[in-house]
Amino acid sequence: MPTPLLLLIQGAIAVYGGYFGGGIGFLMLAALTIAGQQVRMATATKNALAMTMNASAVAIFAMSPQINWAAVLALGAGGIAGGVVGGWLMHRLPERQLRAFVVVVGTALTIWLFIR
Repeated sequence: MPTPLLLLIQGAIAVYGGYFGGGIGFLMLAALTIAGQQVRMATATKNALAMTMNASAVAIFAMSPQINWAAVLALGAGGIAGGVVGGWLMHRLPERQLRAFVVVVGTALTIWLFIR
């Protein structure tokens, strides 16, 4: 995948993710692996990009008077827990199992959100 196309795709994912956030990890991981990165390197790149995207969104949204800070704390705790568990799994699962895990979780979440 040419670099300008990858930058365009990641930019679109960042705008979507900064506003909504749902599924950006899977979208970024898919784009980076299609671009040729190995899963572990793509995961590290995704984490750095997601951190930058989320920090930018927080800086903008934190100024809004409509923030539900209890929800912010719950989502923050869940995000941190997911990052810790994801990092732990990243170093313990073989790449083939890791890919299968990402596909299974992504499919399950898609179906669950569609039904809901």
